Amino acid sequence: MELVVDNIRHKFGELTVLDGISFTVAEGEILAVIGPSGCGKSTLLSILGGILQATAGKVYAYGKPPANSLNPLTYIFQDFSLLPWRTVEANVMLPLEHHPLSRDEVRARVDDVLARTGLSDFKTAFPKQLSGGMRQRVGIARALAVNPAILLMDEPLSALDAQTRDLLMEDFLALWLRDRISAVYVTHNLSEALYLADRVCVLSRRPGRIREIVTIDIPQAERKAPAAQVRLAELHDAMWKLIKGEAQEAEREMTHG
Repeated sequence: MELVVDNIRHKFGELTVLDGISFTVAEGEILAVIGPSGCGKSTLLSILGGILQATAGKVYAYGKPPANSLNPLTYIFQDFSLLPWRTVEANVMLPLEHHPLSRDEVRARVDDVLARTGLSDFKTAFPKQLSGGMRQRVGIARALAVNPAILLMDEPLSALDAQTRDLLMEDFLALWLRDRISAVYVTHNLSEALYLADRVCVLSRRPGRIREIVTIDIPQAERKAPAAQVRLAELHDAMWKLIKGEAQEAEREMTHG
């Protein structure tokens, strides 16, 4: 499916947090959203997912969801949001429980996504028995269980250590290259955006406005090749220049309250 964001503006009381946000996420595309702290990235994602109603503007989804899609737009959260009293397979099963599926259909979906995310051997474990990376795999498996058309990802790797984050990025990219699910990926990490996204939407400091949408003109499967590193470094520097000054101002504002 294609996601069209048309002139979104949002206010909390008298505070304008987003202003004039427009972009399109093509079918099978990953659009990363970056910007300084407080620029409205997570607020924007909440509007895309229908959790918040924008003060002005519209969000449209065009096209047909995949076959057997139970929830065309699905979240993957930063904090994993797992139920500690449920096993891995029971957590993955959770979004299926309110749909008219047979026991065999539920079992097939759960087994499929556990296999795709490397969790089959951990299905009877509880979240407290898993590492942070494995818990986030459960969150990804749970999102995939409903066969979504569009993934909305709110800094899903930011709570992980660097090594685990790199491993999980590789796993997520492999899943995406297989299934080509459209995604909006909110992150503060430029390296994540450069590794995963087709395009990067750079927001300004509050009120968040689009400063630039940067196209990454290297296929994801080729970005670890030495030949790609120079170009990726150039893109990294260009995006950092767009947000560096505002990021420093946002940090000073947070430090001094």
